Amino acid sequence: MAYLQITLQIAAENRRAAVGVYQKYKETFLTEVAGATSKELLIRDDDVQVLHGFNSVDDATAYLESALFNDDVVTGLKPLLAAAPDIRIYAVV
Repeated sequence: MAYLQITLQIAAENRRAAVGVYQKYKETFLTEVAGATSKELLIRDDDVQVLHGFNSVDDATAYLESALFNDDVVTGLKPLLAAAPDIRIYAVV
């Protein structure tokens, strides 16, 4: 099992739009991305995190290279970002 954690710097006034991007692609992620097991949106005062669950690190890495991630999710979020996202992949031991 693995997790892909993406931390986003999004101003408070843009967070509703970011939630919309999350909701728009969540079901597609869960049903069409190989190895996807979960997706959660975590809201903090400082940032927004999206935590993706996968069967493996390879599945998480492949998602980062997918059209869904690059053409849809990144394109939808890009105008809302105050800084480059922090992207990390964790293997569960």
